[in-house]
Amino acid sequence: MENHPLQKAMLKKLASDYGTPLYIYDAYKIKQQIETFRKAFSEIDMRLFYAMKANSNLSILKWMKHLGTGVDTVSANEVALALRAGFRPENIVFTPNMVNFDEIKQAVKAGVFINIENLSNLEKLGKAYGKSVPCFIRINPLLDDMPWENDVEAWHKQSKFGIALQQFDRVHDLVNRYGIPVIGLHLHASHVIMSREVFLRGAQIVFELAKEFSGVKYLDFGGGLRPEEPDNPKVFDVFALAEAFREKFYQFRQETGRKLQLWFEPGRFLIRQAGYLLVRTEVIKNNGIVDFTGVNSGFNHLIRPMLYGSWHNIINISNPAGEKKKYNVVGNLCEIDNFAIGRTLNEVREGDLLLVENAGAYGFSMSSHYNSRFKPAEVMIVNDKPFLIRKRDTLDDLLRNQIEINF
Repeated sequence: MENHPLQKAMLKKLASDYGTPLYIYDAYKIKQQIETFRKAFSEIDMRLFYAMKANSNLSILKWMKHLGTGVDTVSANEVALALRAGFRPENIVFTPNMVNFDEIKQAVKAGVFINIENLSNLEKLGKAYGKSVPCFIRINPLLDDMPWENDVEAWHKQSKFGIALQQFDRVHDLVNRYGIPVIGLHLHASHVIMSREVFLRGAQIVFELAKEFSGVKYLDFGGGLRPEEPDNPKVFDVFALAEAFREKFYQFRQETGRKLQLWFEPGRFLIRQAGYLLVRTEVIKNNGIVDFTGVNSGFNHLIRPMLYGSWHNIINISNPAGEKKKYNVVGNLCEIDNFAIGRTLNEVREGDLLLVENAGAYGFSMSSHYNSRFKPAEVMIVNDKPFLIRKRDTLDDLLRNQIEINF
């Protein structure tokens, strides 16, 4: 705990001042991740767009803008939030999935970059705007021929994202028929299937397709980059990736004479390690077999362990020198609700504060009011000073927008 970026005294004070459960974000760590990414790709003309679905708090967005990133959005509401946070339209990418065309029309009106990921909306775009609205085409590379990576085939065969490679004859037909200006290509990537080899194979496909579109200025390689995780062989070093990537990029430039700008849209990579969920132990329980640590949170606040089986380090803030014991760390919902199973922690007592690490991405943004529980407050640490960036819910928040019928 002595080397932890958030010290014990600060965490106890945050719990006292703002209550628990509490989301905490370290602004300096976000800055470090951005600098790491930029340094890795420093020899390439590259733009960085933060995938705001990972965490869309306005203060987080403003910090990203302060650090010079653009923003990647997936809904008309996210576009509105990005504009509210101060991003200019030319620094916003709109990459929706399976949306009504009205959302695309809203994005056109806002003046942001637009990513088209299905043939239906590509044709609607052409009919509505002809040559006047440029777009990106989002590609599903269908990398299903790599048996060493079991996740790849399963992911791409069921993926609803992007236009499949075998449909690009139809893409060309629509682009030519309506004169649609295609200014960029976008690789659909996901941390579910991401590895260095998969990424580079996808990049090669994008480079080959770019040769078919003379108006392309930007190649967008999405996100999906895993940050460091303990004992995870799938995590790859961003510097090694950039070095291998440069070779393909320079080869493309040599073959075509074109100098395109590369875009990346990391979300989890930038903010996951900067976020923490601080919870309080309410009950210690043994069912005759297992020792349970019951905390005042659950998958209504951090769903990733239950939804994806994600691993989050947990630290006992209150008893860091206690005897090591194994626990199932569980939430207070009326469901199976595990943060960790068989996790070795310093002895946990009722009232102890536990810190769940690596919770900055897809934590609060995927939270809910399940069991009519309040959503937590959020605090951001900037230059060692805490700022409240979201109030804790109250009963009024649960009742807002409900209309009672009297019987």
